[in-house]
Amino acid sequence: MVRKILIVDDDQKTRVLLKTYLEKNQYEVILSHNGESFLAELQTHVDQLSLVILDVMLPDTDGFVLCKQVRQRSNVPIIMLTASSDETDRIVGLELGADDYIAKPYSPRELLARIKAILRRSALEAPSRYYRFVGFTMDLMERKVTDSDGQQVVLTGLDYQLLKYFIEHRGVVLDRSVLSEETRGRDTGPLDRSLDVQISRLRLRLNDDGKQPALIKTVRGAGYVFAADVSVSSA
Repeated sequence: MVRKILIVDDDQKTRVLLKTYLEKNQYEVILSHNGESFLAELQTHVDQLSLVILDVMLPDTDGFVLCKQVRQRSNVPIIMLTASSDETDRIVGLELGADDYIAKPYSPRELLARIKAILRRSALEAPSRYYRFVGFTMDLMERKVTDSDGQQVVLTGLDYQLLKYFIEHRGVVLDRSVLSEETRGRDTGPLDRSLDVQISRLRLRLNDDGKQPALIKTVRGAGYVFAADVSVSSA
């Protein structure tokens, strides 16, 4: 099956270059030049898309707004493109549900490698929709977590990404640098406590005792480990 990719970028040369390059690599490409045309194409093709590529800077809106609107309709993987070197852009994009982020200038070859990696990961996850652990259910399609009473747990985009990574690597001790790189796109310095604060917040959301946690345990001098049993299912 040919993979269908929807791209929005206001630069015509970039659009043509990406379309030509990706089509040579057996992808079907739909192009949009602004937010309005992108949303129209999304409405038409949302159930057929394998991936979406969003330029952050657009003439009538920005990629962050579009990312949020995509996530309201679909769990399709998203790659964001930006000309800004500001790390804040990357963090905001990931919090809104983007799967990857590439800074301009980039090579089509690099973008293709990122696309292939994301689609491989998506293919591995595709048969499963739900992760269940100690009364909680994570719904990968709707990107939400509910408790045993069916109430949604309030999580930020980064909280969700972190929990998902923990669950997918349950039983494995993960050091702080790996967790930060996977969820924030950057390593943390020895004095940066932002990851630890986020883990404390995630424990609180999951009613995991911070002093004697049962879900996310601290391994002194090594990192953290997700210790709960997890069942995986498609329904």
